[in-house]
Amino acid sequence: MASAANKSPRLLTWFATSMIIFWLMIAIGPFVWTVWGSFKVQGDFFSKADWRNAIYGVYTLSETGGSFTGNGYYGAWIQEEFWRNVLNTTIVVVCTVIISLTLGTLGGYALARSGYRYAFWLLIAALVFRAMPHITLVSGYLLPFFEWNLWGRLSTTIVVLVAINQPFTLWMLHSFFLNIPKDMDESAMVDGCTRFQAFWHVIIPVMWPGVITTGLFSFLLAYNDFAITSMLLSSENQTMVPKIASFLTQIREQGNVMFAVSAVVSAMVPLFFLVLFFQRQIVSGLTAGAVKG
Repeated sequence: MASAANKSPRLLTWFATSMIIFWLMIAIGPFVWTVWGSFKVQGDFFSKADWRNAIYGVYTLSETGGSFTGNGYYGAWIQEEFWRNVLNTTIVVVCTVIISLTLGTLGGYALARSGYRYAFWLLIAALVFRAMPHITLVSGYLLPFFEWNLWGRLSTTIVVLVAINQPFTLWMLHSFFLNIPKDMDESAMVDGCTRFQAFWHVIIPVMWPGVITTGLFSFLLAYNDFAITSMLLSSENQTMVPKIASFLTQIREQGNVMFAVSAVVSAMVPLFFLVLFFQRQIVSGLTAGAVKG
């Protein structure tokens, strides 16, 4: 009986481990394959004759003299000036996150501490606005942007991204502020702090993981956006995602698909290290927002 009982947990452990490994292979496999293929030529990575050419680099060896090549990265970053798109993305993302978090923390704190019923209806209106498709919201901005000659600029895109992202930040930060007792505000003000000093020196340090979590989601919205940036930015001010899409529309030109593959890998690397660096804050922030008290 004891041996059978010991055998059952081992089988369960083996099955769970196998499922985890299988899931990791499915989840990570496409990313590893893309990174590997970015150092090959188009004939290997998109070979119809034999998929193993992407592994051995048959055409890469014959065309470049080596099994790996950085031509895709050189073509994307230097020839197509992908570095400009990276710079534009950095400007848009940083400005969007800073503005969204500034307005979101102030607005979320005010709504969480407000005793009036209008706070609830403001949050409901924000939720409805957030649930609408982005493409329908962007269309309303086009006419005034064209009339005022504001279309194609980074600043207008930042304004629209902040407007679309703000309901989400309000809801997220509002829920975090609700989990912080009002006694902390009152104790700080009894000790001589103003309302803003209590907010900045007492409340914000406590809910810092929530701010980081919300900031990361804001970052991902602006970083990965395609619909808004492709409609509101000119070709000179494109961010990374629309530029990658433009590579894929030129598939008849030799090498442009590999430019896209290399650009995709370049866009994935910052996200990987960002999540890796902030993983503890993300987990603690999501846990804090899910537990009352």
